Amino acid sequence: MARVRLIDVAELAGVSMKTVSNVVHNYPHVAPALRKRVQTAIDQLGYRPNLTARRLATGRTGMIALAIPEIDHPYFSELSRHIAEEATRRGYRVLIEQTLSDPVAERSVLSDREAGLVDGVIFHPVRMDSLDIAKLDSGTPLVLLGEAAMPVMTDHVMINNVSAALDATRHLLARGCRRIAFLGVVAADITGSTNQRLLGYQQGLLEAGVQLDPGLVFTASEFTAEAGLRSVVEATERGALFDGVVCRDDRFAIGALKALHDSGRSVPGDVAVVGWDNTFLGAYTSPTLSSVAPDKAAIAAAAFSLLEERIAGYRGVGRHMIVGHSLEVRESAPIAP
Repeated sequence: MARVRLIDVAELAGVSMKTVSNVVHNYPHVAPALRKRVQTAIDQLGYRPNLTARRLATGRTGMIALAIPEIDHPYFSELSRHIAEEATRRGYRVLIEQTLSDPVAERSVLSDREAGLVDGVIFHPVRMDSLDIAKLDSGTPLVLLGEAAMPVMTDHVMINNVSAALDATRHLLARGCRRIAFLGVVAADITGSTNQRLLGYQQGLLEAGVQLDPGLVFTASEFTAEAGLRSVVEATERGALFDGVVCRDDRFAIGALKALHDSGRSVPGDVAVVGWDNTFLGAYTSPTLSSVAPDKAAIAAAAFSLLEERIAGYRGVGRHMIVGHSLEVRESAPIAP
């Protein structure tokens, strides 16, 4: 079957090739009725833009890359959906790359950008530090996500993890909890977020005049629900007394809920539990899970806005944007009566 050309769409829609091009590139100054007619012709013929021709004509491909540590992590899968939806609204397509927090894979995200496949990159690094990123910066527009590296010349979007953990701890304190645990610390953790969340938790306790107890900072072997379950079981077996838990992610929180259920302790009656990331899992646990909720849609919108400004030619110092968060209150830690 012959490839459908721009001129074929123009002839079917009865418009100029320039008008079709304006619709394809999502330019705003096209009358709604005209845009609908062109889009109908595009859909009818199955027209797909020629990316090579587009790059030769405009210097752009209309594609961006999204590099994340884990595709199957609930937080990253939900964030990816928001970024893909934002891309569609802005007329871009997204290539998703999984790094598995491997340093070689992370460096490849930056060093391979010179191939010209994408107009820009949204990247959540874990292993790479600011100097690594600065050394590999090829000039291709880049926006970073997460709590790790923040190079001076690179844009960066994140939530305030310290403030969010402080909010979660205050919520449990308001319920009357005084023996609040933190789940948890993983050996050789290189994510950058755990320490910030631990700090916010500690600040909340000190603010309320509650003495810090190192025995209530639980350790885990890895970032899984199973590891969270084992951590709570081990803490209980060694005699740790706690009436609340701030978890560094929803997977740990789900493990904690099961461990408490298996031991006969009620949630939230005996122990109130707060997770983190407000992933879809929390609405289906028993009891349903209260969770720190990063504004994923705002993260996606902020990252894309910064990236588009870079694509358009901005070459200034990096902008570091803090987006909002909230606490999704459900059954595992309801508001105090």
